[in-house]
Amino acid sequence: MKDLTEIKYWIFDLDNTLYSGQTKVFSEVDKKMSSFISKKFDVDLIKAKEIQKKYFYEYGTTLSGLMNHDNIDPHEFLEFVHDIDISWLPKDQILREELIKIKEKKIIFTNGSHAHVENITKQLGIDGLFDGAFDITDADFVPKPHLDPYEKLIKKFNIIPDESILIEDIAHNLEQAKNLGMKTCWLENDEPFAKKDADKPYIDYKINNLPSFLQKINILKNN
Repeated sequence: MKDLTEIKYWIFDLDNTLYSGQTKVFSEVDKKMSSFISKKFDVDLIKAKEIQKKYFYEYGTTLSGLMNHDNIDPHEFLEFVHDIDISWLPKDQILREELIKIKEKKIIFTNGSHAHVENITKQLGIDGLFDGAFDITDADFVPKPHLDPYEKLIKKFNIIPDESILIEDIAHNLEQAKNLGMKTCWLENDEPFAKKDADKPYIDYKINNLPSFLQKINILKNN
């Protein structure tokens, strides 16, 4: 872990990474996706969920499936599904303190939207602590784990891959990062889709708590 004290670019996934998956924040987004599909296609929520998951597994995101199959306006979709009330989500003071201690570049890399990034980080009390965010619109709606958004991320922020680490809760989203030269860190997630491939060699570190992990790195830096 000592080698992580030399990292110059800290890249964080958003959902189920900057906040714990146990909070079920993303389940609120998930419900909105089903609702959007139900209203658009005039189907019940059970059928809508089937369509949603089919597209998710085939394309990496539900949105990609909707765009490819149904010519859905991505901006309309993103605005609808990320309009969620998370006022109940507690601030994460420990995460805030540890992020402040990291003086290197800190970037959010998400398949969500900039509005969702703003909503989440503000509620957690960590807004203003990042050097930028790269969202699905920056990626021209091509989601992780496709290679293209990783390359666009690197170009946008002038990232040096071998001085970088990506922290993600979906294990297979780390493969492209590793191929490009980044260090990789999987934040454990019990969802079958998220933990699939968690035993692959492209994962350098496995953690179960992000603030504690950052705390350890910051302590090592000062020793």
